[in-house]
Amino acid sequence: MNRLHLLPLLLMVALLQGCAGLFFFPEREHRLDPADHDIVYEDVWFTTEDDVRLHGWWLPAAGEADGTVLFLHGNAQNVSTHIAAVHWLPDQGLNVFLPDYRGFGKSEGRPDFAGVHRDAEAALQTVLERDDVDPDRLIVFGQSLGASVAITLVAERGHAAAVRGLVADSPFSSYRGIAREKFAGFWLTWPFQAPLSRTISDRFDPIDRVHRIAPIPLLLLAGDEDRIVPPHHAQRLFEAAGDPVELRRASPAGHTQALTIRGEREYLVDWMRQQLR
Repeated sequence: MNRLHLLPLLLMVALLQGCAGLFFFPEREHRLDPADHDIVYEDVWFTTEDDVRLHGWWLPAAGEADGTVLFLHGNAQNVSTHIAAVHWLPDQGLNVFLPDYRGFGKSEGRPDFAGVHRDAEAALQTVLERDDVDPDRLIVFGQSLGASVAITLVAERGHAAAVRGLVADSPFSSYRGIAREKFAGFWLTWPFQAPLSRTISDRFDPIDRVHRIAPIPLLLLAGDEDRIVPPHHAQRLFEAAGDPVELRRASPAGHTQALTIRGEREYLVDWMRQQLR
């Protein structure tokens, strides 16, 4: 679930506390246990460079692993709901590491822009240090907020980590830009869209970094009917990225729904396997 569309309704919070917190809607309680759904998993605990203890789930590949996927989820709830996006990948021969950001689920702390990027870096390092991971066969996959975080992560750390490919599903190109769009879409905040959006830091904007991902292959996914993060964000990133880059626009599909379209999961797995070869 993603709640970026609620940004305008939280104007008073934005005015009193600053807008950054409007990007994060964590839940502490897990909604399900993977074991209850016959999903094999392992609890993983790891620590960030600023000493925040984080939690995640490790889903081992069924049989010999072709590679590993680091999955960075969206801005709401926790791993117990976002596992729905990736629980099927182990049956395709892929390990999956699904971490929670600070303040989400069992992870300590409170989320903020700098913090979630530190969390992504710590998750990447945790994957690379596992004995059951081939560090030369790693894909980073992010959705929504996680897709934007993933772009910055791979641009800054992906080459040293030998990341083989990046999948960004429903990314926004700019934190300040998506905030302004939400404020502009609500009559109460429309007059204040510019000053309110300027309270959002542009320090981690994907649009400023996406060109640095090349030559790591980049696959951008977008839903043609996405009203939360409209597909023009993915289009902007596509135009700013270096080769090899591909943009797939799924129809009819809303926010992070591209992989629900017939054939798109198969395409994604084939793309990942191609990069891992």
